[in-house]
Amino acid sequence: MKNHPTETEVPANSRIAELLDGASFYDAWSIRSTDVTLSALDHFIVAAKQTPRWIDACMILRNRLGGLVGLKNLGTLSGVAADKPASDFEPGSRVGIFTVFESRFDEALIGDKDKHLDVVLSIHRSESPDGKHVTITVTTVIHVKNRLGRIYMLPVKPMHRLIAPAVLAGKIRAEQAA
Repeated sequence: MKNHPTETEVPANSRIAELLDGASFYDAWSIRSTDVTLSALDHFIVAAKQTPRWIDACMILRNRLGGLVGLKNLGTLSGVAADKPASDFEPGSRVGIFTVFESRFDEALIGDKDKHLDVVLSIHRSESPDGKHVTITVTTVIHVKNRLGRIYMLPVKPMHRLIAPAVLAGKIRAEQAA
């Protein structure tokens, strides 16, 4: 079975579906995983650890340029605690560049909120009826709050269409290497 990130619909039964109203941007990407015992946040951590170098380089550039206009330095996507299981991340703690808002076994909401943007990601897992695989869907919802947020989204929107599937592909690579 060939597995690659696929753009998809937001899972109807996900908590993030409630945040779609009025969103300035949203998308959803999914993969299939045979790691059926992992929580949603565990799947994200595995994927984030496999973030391609070019994405971290983009984040470093974003942090440097963003600092010039007052945006906070978020770090890099691969900067998750390598030795920390998902169960150790409580609401309010940082997992890489994101803050954990809530984490349940089948869905985690993470993101960042500031005066320019509210960014929320859902990592949603849905087990197949036969229990042999899960579909992992990462949905990003962004609510822009002001002009700087709209300007910020000009380069981010097209880059996100490259970054989101590339990060999910890291989860696939990690599974294939195991």
